[in-house]
Amino acid sequence: MTARGRLSITLLVAVLLAVACSSSKSSTSTSSSNSTNTTNTTNATNGSGGSGTSTTVAVAADPLGPVHSATGTPVKIGMIDDGKGPGIDNSIDTPAAQATVKWLNERMNGFAGHPITLDICVDNADPSKATDCANQLITDNVVAVAVNASTQASSLWSVLHQAHIPVMFYGVSNQQILSDPATTFALGSPVAVLVSFPSGLAKAKGATTVTAVVIDVPAATDAYKGGVQALYQQEGLKLNVVAIAPGTADMTPQMQQVVTTNPTGIVTVVGNDSFCIAAFNGLRTAGFKGTIAAVPQCITDATRKAVPSDFLKGMEISATTPFQDQSDPSVVQYFAVMDKYGAGGINRTDANGITTFTTVASLAIAVQDLTGDVTPASVAAAIKAMKQSVMPGTGGQHFRCNGKADSYGPAVCSHSLLGTTLDATGSPTTFTVVNDTPIPD
Repeated sequence: MTARGRLSITLLVAVLLAVACSSSKSSTSTSSSNSTNTTNTTNATNGSGGSGTSTTVAVAADPLGPVHSATGTPVKIGMIDDGKGPGIDNSIDTPAAQATVKWLNERMNGFAGHPITLDICVDNADPSKATDCANQLITDNVVAVAVNASTQASSLWSVLHQAHIPVMFYGVSNQQILSDPATTFALGSPVAVLVSFPSGLAKAKGATTVTAVVIDVPAATDAYKGGVQALYQQEGLKLNVVAIAPGTADMTPQMQQVVTTNPTGIVTVVGNDSFCIAAFNGLRTAGFKGTIAAVPQCITDATRKAVPSDFLKGMEISATTPFQDQSDPSVVQYFAVMDKYGAGGINRTDANGITTFTTVASLAIAVQDLTGDVTPASVAAAIKAMKQSVMPGTGGQHFRCNGKADSYGPAVCSHSLLGTTLDATGSPTTFTVVNDTPIPD
């Protein structure tokens, strides 16, 4: 599989997979969800000094929740996904979505009391197929569309947007898409990823410069365009972006330049594991003495074998899901759903499955108070009127799609993320929910 292909979820990394940190002391909070049967505990602080809440929660005896079957007239929900394409294999998304819908229909009152019929279209990472998929779902009379991981967000969105079909993305960085206040919803915030995490970490460490070492593919580099530099300037920080081609095995020359310009500051690495291995080893060889932040895709068994543990220890890892901690109750719930309702089991090492679970389940949770006819217009209105709720599969993070979650755009539904610090074995310690403050009315 190519480096580009292994970014099946890393295309979202440029949008979501980071943790918002601050220099304040740890805070305490308690929250509950009527959708996930979990309750957060309190008093945990992530390794960067940011305030947050531990993802450790008390779980009901049955993580599936009580039976609450949908009994109304079925409604059709669409999903567009890359599936398999050149160097891409997101094939887990289809069975994960199908299992999630069965769980929603039996345990979660379906889609506002209506059983969900799932209409999946696979675009194979082809822009023309993405457009065809969007048109097909419109013809099929879907009332909303879920998009987990797609390299063709703009192609599919433009068609659905013109047809006024609500679309819920797991994550997207396109400013035009996120500026839509009417029918577009995104579960993660680019500002939290690109600005809040690195700038908060810099302030906590007393650094003045952040260097982003980013794999040079549009899904990652495009997110650093626009007003990101200005946002760093507002925080009194300098941002350097170093884009490096996928497949670069030896990054020592580039990392020597990074260390020359930012010897003790913050370096954030965004890429797949082979990309990150080269970046880490280049930084180690160049003698970097600052703090490294990375996305979860950076840390695999291959990374632990290729990078000395003393270099990995203390590294800050960002995430939107605590998937690497399979004892986390939200992850336990995900696997319970897959085991109960999935066909033939599910790959327990592929994080795309849980993000699909989050996207499809969150779409249903967002309309739980919808009454009357279920149409694209009524669905969009219900999502915008939703109460703040927990996103399943995210360790207790909350979302609300009323246009006030984040300054980056009215389509953003959440500003919270997860963080953890690597231990001496290069493994994550406790995941912490940070920046999970109430979204105002």
